[in-house]
Amino acid sequence: MNVWTFSKHIGQVSTAVLLLAACEVETPTTNGPSNLPKEVAAIVAPNQDLSFVRLMPEDNCYWYRHRGPVETTMLPLRNTRGRPICVLVQEAPATS
Repeated sequence: MNVWTFSKHIGQVSTAVLLLAACEVETPTTNGPSNLPKEVAAIVAPNQDLSFVRLMPEDNCYWYRHRGPVETTMLPLRNTRGRPICVLVQEAPATS
């Protein structure tokens, strides 16, 4: 095996590793359709994939995984009026 052939194989292996590293595998361990609260499921607009839904702590809103033709991204879960579905968090009253 000469140096050219060896470096060609190294390049192919490196490319394969990079391509595989770009693949992301997610398991729906958070809210799936069966774990989604009934109240939320009742107001969800149609055409949203409920197989992977998460309640994001940053904004207390539900987000779902949208698999588009080019990329997979998280989008806000919307109600039938088009508004994001969020959870109202009440702060504990200050104690004196």
